[in-house]
Amino acid sequence: MPDRAEIILALDFGLKRIGIASGDTLTRSAHPRSTISNGPHGPDWRELERVLADTRPARIAVGEPYNADGSMSPLTEAARRFATELATRSSLPVDLVDERWSSQDAEERLREQRASGERRRRVTREDVDAAAAAVILERWFEQQDIHD
Repeated sequence: MPDRAEIILALDFGLKRIGIASGDTLTRSAHPRSTISNGPHGPDWRELERVLADTRPARIAVGEPYNADGSMSPLTEAARRFATELATRSSLPVDLVDERWSSQDAEERLREQRASGERRRRVTREDVDAAAAAVILERWFEQQDIHD
């Protein structure tokens, strides 16, 4: 564990949007931030570079999609290619994190926040994607505990 807090950025890769969350190694808490668009021509790299410049992370965690049984999903290779290109473009270490059920976990959290009154506005797909990135980051923190 580093002596000082480091910012970690987490990304939930999707074919339409990429959810973004950030947190730090000291508090080990993850906070949903936003989403960027992704489409046939690839991610909005300019917007992602802006997020990287704003947050100045020490490393990035990218969700790696698998089927429920642990086999590769149709998105697995696309997410891996994205992570590889991101590492090249950002010159930062990029870790892949199993993201199975992260969107379902995120939806459940957002529903609970809405039911408790903590969240007033309706939940959008963008909200779910950013919250799923936060789930991915929490899993990254848990992996660090195992490897420390």
